[in-house]
Amino acid sequence: MDNTSGVGVLDKAAIVLSALEAGPSTLAQLVTATGLARPTAHRLAVALEHHRLVGRDMQGRFVLGPRLGELAAAAGEDRLLAAAGPVLGALRDHTNESAQLFRRQGDHRICVSAAERPVGLRDSIPIGAQLTMLAGSAAQVLLAWEEPDRLHRGLQGAAFNATSLSGVRRRGWAQSVGEREAGVASVSAPVRSPSGRVIAAVSISGPIERLSRQPGRLHAATVIAGANKLTEVLARHARQTEEQNTA
Repeated sequence: MDNTSGVGVLDKAAIVLSALEAGPSTLAQLVTATGLARPTAHRLAVALEHHRLVGRDMQGRFVLGPRLGELAAAAGEDRLLAAAGPVLGALRDHTNESAQLFRRQGDHRICVSAAERPVGLRDSIPIGAQLTMLAGSAAQVLLAWEEPDRLHRGLQGAAFNATSLSGVRRRGWAQSVGEREAGVASVSAPVRSPSGRVIAAVSISGPIERLSRQPGRLHAATVIAGANKLTEVLARHARQTEEQNTA
């Protein structure tokens, strides 16, 4: 069967990615595995690295990049979003604050689901809103468990530092007070994929006068419980899919 698409550069890029599926490769190994000319293999690998579809390990070898995992997670986003509505609604009702679900997209975080507080002072973040990764408790959560080099880059210009993120990893949640916007406080916790990777952040947010300057003391346990429910939904779906595939 002809496995070519007719678009030569895409076919060659797919060959490079398929070769890296077997594990880390030096350029010489990549040339051998793909059958591509050395300049072509190098040019494609570097281009794919630019788009984070390919990365490098500690020895400088080419490896599959983090963007592939992000795309795989996004492919299952419908499952996450379907479960998010009821979880965020319950979180809003329990805390009496607006609740959101954020995913990272490059240098930003996107609100992909929300449950707004119906009345009174609130922090309204519409679905689709694109917020910075440099401030806010959700940004802290989405960055805290990143690989060291990406974490270091993410801290450049951020309102928080490496010590803050170490505390987030230790506690399992983050809080911010006036960090993203004056007068607003928030609490966030991570949602994990079946492999354990942090793929989203559940948050509540509202005015400091209600949430106080230590919002985590009031709501961290509740936010963590909501995030854990979504993590379990994804894990349960993965188990069911695996069982179906092996049946």
